[in-house]
Amino acid sequence: MPACGLDFGTSNTTLGFIGPQGPRLAPLEGAADTLPSAIFFPWTGEAVVGRAAMAAYVSGQQGRLMRALKSVLGTSLVDETTPVGRSRLGFRAVIAAFLHAVKERGEAAAGDRLDQVVLGRPVHFVDGDPAGDLRAQEVLGDIARQIGFADISFQFEPIAAGLDYERQVAGEELALIADIGGGTSDFSIVRIAPGHAGRADRASDILANEGVRVGGTDFDRQLSLSMVMPLLGHGSPLKRKGLSMPVGIYQDLATWSAINRLYDGRTARAIRELEREAARPDLVSRLARAVEDERGHGLALDVEAAKIRVAEAGATQLDLAVLEAGLSVGIAHEDLVAHTGLLADRIAGRIASCLTTAGLKADDIDALFLTGGSTRLSHVRAAICTCVPGARVIEGDTFGSVGTGLAIEASRRYR
Repeated sequence: MPACGLDFGTSNTTLGFIGPQGPRLAPLEGAADTLPSAIFFPWTGEAVVGRAAMAAYVSGQQGRLMRALKSVLGTSLVDETTPVGRSRLGFRAVIAAFLHAVKERGEAAAGDRLDQVVLGRPVHFVDGDPAGDLRAQEVLGDIARQIGFADISFQFEPIAAGLDYERQVAGEELALIADIGGGTSDFSIVRIAPGHAGRADRASDILANEGVRVGGTDFDRQLSLSMVMPLLGHGSPLKRKGLSMPVGIYQDLATWSAINRLYDGRTARAIRELEREAARPDLVSRLARAVEDERGHGLALDVEAAKIRVAEAGATQLDLAVLEAGLSVGIAHEDLVAHTGLLADRIAGRIASCLTTAGLKADDIDALFLTGGSTRLSHVRAAICTCVPGARVIEGDTFGSVGTGLAIEASRRYR
């Protein structure tokens, strides 16, 4: 019976196990070995996950989309419920439904039951709160048991990525592993070598771990608040002198895990009242339509796609016709850097702490191994690379290195 490694990511999820040819990632949606961490509950019929979930939402099917599910771990939301049709569903149950689908698809690929799992986890689910961090891990472990895993353990995600990198090295080196994902950014400094892979205890090879709860969804959120939400009235004044539109509505509309809370009816009525009091009611009317038509997730998807296009091409035009015919906003790389540069600096700032913990200097690092979708953002990469300028830069499997490494770790722990 194979053991597996499960990388439940904020944006994407993978599951790996050891096959006849070594570690492999299971196909989780068609031939794709990545599954977007999204679930769609239609008003009628069964829930669907991944790309199918987002396609159902984009096509206009009636139901509730939830994405960035991992981000509720370590927050009070994990113990709350969210409206799904005429009932309410707990966030734990939502996560369990998604991970149960992942487990079933992994078992189909492995041709066997998967009872043993190493779950990836960020270095910190929450910043500066050890008790909250432990609770988040416990919740994830409880959900894993609920869906049928019997033996459950955890490994830091950058350590897992380091195990994947170790498969390609020719000699011993000190590596800084940078895993910049959708919800967190995590770093490990590890001593790796071809002969170390089979060791039962690798504790002496792990020199430092650091992390911060900043990831790709934070870049999406900041870009949305800065470039899109002003077109819906964010920052605009009310008729009463000295007052402006409340920021909380816009913050929720720009945050994946909070969008659903706007769809309670009360918020829509409150926005229509604010529209009457607004100095720019035309802008607030767009906000009202976005909430009444439950287009928040569509906006978030569009902003994320625009961010990716800017990263790849340097500029894009974000079409907002879903809110108003002809409405759009141009976004250039300079805009992305201006509005998210502080986030890139916060991510890179953890490297100095990681080096200090390891008792090393920047020029002691031989290799910088990059994985995670947000390493595609050039200003994030530049901020990280500047911290260890002498290190060789190695590109990992953007979305698969952690899952592959967790599979290697599962094989070692449950052999």
